[in-house]
Amino acid sequence: MDFAAIAARLGVPVEDVERVHRLAGDGPSAPLPARADAPAILDRLAVPPDDAAEIIAGWPDAGSPLWTPELRWLLDRSTALVRADLGGHGWLSPGPALPRDRGPAWRHLYGYAYLALVDVVRGYHRDHGIADAVSWTTLADLGRNLAVDRRMRGEGWPVMQSWLTLHVRGGLYELGRLQHHRGDGAIGLHIPDSGPLTPEAVAASLDEARGFFPRHFPDERYTAFACGSWLLDPQLREYLPESSNIVRFQRRFELEPYEEPEGLDADVEVLRFVFRTLTTPLDRLPRRTALQRAVVDHLTAGRHWQWRQGRFPL
Repeated sequence: MDFAAIAARLGVPVEDVERVHRLAGDGPSAPLPARADAPAILDRLAVPPDDAAEIIAGWPDAGSPLWTPELRWLLDRSTALVRADLGGHGWLSPGPALPRDRGPAWRHLYGYAYLALVDVVRGYHRDHGIADAVSWTTLADLGRNLAVDRRMRGEGWPVMQSWLTLHVRGGLYELGRLQHHRGDGAIGLHIPDSGPLTPEAVAASLDEARGFFPRHFPDERYTAFACGSWLLDPQLREYLPESSNIVRFQRRFELEPYEEPEGLDADVEVLRFVFRTLTTPLDRLPRRTALQRAVVDHLTAGRHWQWRQGRFPL
């Protein structure tokens, strides 16, 4: 197999193609659902209408001129790569970032891989006694992320690309307000953009997780909840009242000593989450909420946000 030729046609580094081949090996891929079933599945995955229409228009039908041999190879091997780690809970890139301006096949290739793995991971869930309602709620994070990606004009895609492999490997579960990430001794908490982070909603989600993981993963032992987020930055208390949901969420955690995270810019993450833009000048960003005002004022003063790690006992 000529990896250099495949990489050249895909417009990506050859080492990225070699990595996909190495990690996928000869493992099985997974078939896409029938195109006729796609609208109903995309609806269950909360995919917005514009994205659903684009995904269906670019469907990898046999003979489609949108799908070159190297794209079909990458879809097949990327799906196999992720499937090979079914049950895993580490961060995993399914493949190289592709040029997005070449059409829907290029833009949504990893979305098609996700769709191919939906039934695979639902089978994994059934084997662990997990209710189908939890499966679909968890997997519907695809639609949420595609909506963010479209709003940001693609700036969020590389993050989404690796993030969503957690869902289709059974590494993450959305239980009420929070997403819970299987780990080594601690359940990782993620905060989706899905409404107010009220203490009541957080408490209910934590209580659900306390029963969920011993029931469905009895061989795993968890002693704490853990979180890494700019939402744990104590600098936020300079701007937000003690009664705010964010400050009350922070109070649950004992923070680890601060260390600059490698490969992660907290300022970028704050702008991505709070404003869903990385290109709008600070003086043109909205200031409707206390959090928005805090973010803008902090950055305008030449200060920086921190990505903090914290945990508390289970």
